[in-house]
Amino acid sequence: MKLKNLYQEIVKKGIDADVRSPKEIESLLKKNKKNFDQLDKKGKELFDQDALFNPFADTRILIGDPTKNIKSMIVGIDVDGGELVLVDRLREKGEKIDLVVAHHPQGRAYANFYDVMDLQVDVFAKEGISLGVCEKLLQERKSQVARRVSSANHARSVDIACLLNIDFICAHTPCDNLAYQYLRKAIDKIKPSSLGAISDILQTIPEYVDAAKNNNPPQIVVGSKNSRCRNIHLEFTGGTEGPKDIYKELAARGVDTIVAMHQSEEHFKKCKEANINVIFASHIASDSLGINIMLDYLESKEKLKIYEFSGFRRFKRKKS
Repeated sequence: MKLKNLYQEIVKKGIDADVRSPKEIESLLKKNKKNFDQLDKKGKELFDQDALFNPFADTRILIGDPTKNIKSMIVGIDVDGGELVLVDRLREKGEKIDLVVAHHPQGRAYANFYDVMDLQVDVFAKEGISLGVCEKLLQERKSQVARRVSSANHARSVDIACLLNIDFICAHTPCDNLAYQYLRKAIDKIKPSSLGAISDILQTIPEYVDAAKNNNPPQIVVGSKNSRCRNIHLEFTGGTEGPKDIYKELAARGVDTIVAMHQSEEHFKKCKEANINVIFASHIASDSLGINIMLDYLESKEKLKIYEFSGFRRFKRKKS
């Protein structure tokens, strides 16, 4: 599979799993195209033209020839200088690795990854919170994240990949969307009535079983296994954690439980104040879940050799 086709398939699958409708995604892309068309020549040179077909700012080809044929890839959760030097060493030892795939964004995909946070508006709106409240709270949080990210050394790992002649991409929200939809479907099918029952669902999923074997199982951090639940909200996609003041709004609409990949201490405390139960599903296991579903999809298109590193574990699912 050519690199550009692999990238396009990742974007396509991410769009299919997005909480927003295809019509809403199309509208967003048309807006980006309109903004691009209104720019002068200099502005167009600076514009990230991937945004004309890709609604996920945190998913990009960071470096590489789009026409290169990809037969093998090494996939990790976090890929920085150390991981890239390891890949170079593995290739010196004879391993044929055509592409490095990171889950968490790097380079230009990290510089403005917070743009994907806008999809959280639709996640919260599904719980009955008004669009106005969602947008106001999210904009404040998005601005906070943008200020934090602006000072980062975005190009550091990409520069290393360039010097080592390593093709490098990252795929974040498309994979998180897949993990969100997978777990949403599992929960909606079984309709667990307690936090213990939610934990039982997670423990049937290979990624979480593997994490538990390595002392990182799903954790009930607010509530107990006997705590009842009815309206379960998932914090699994949207770039990063949303606004901390959203929890009182969720509680007011009947949300009693949140299953999250992770939470900051501040977000955790806000959930306690709002009397919302919280389960940490396990961050890295949740990331691996989404990546594995994506890899299953890519391998249905063309056979690929997959290497694991940086926390990622490959688990294939049976074809439906």
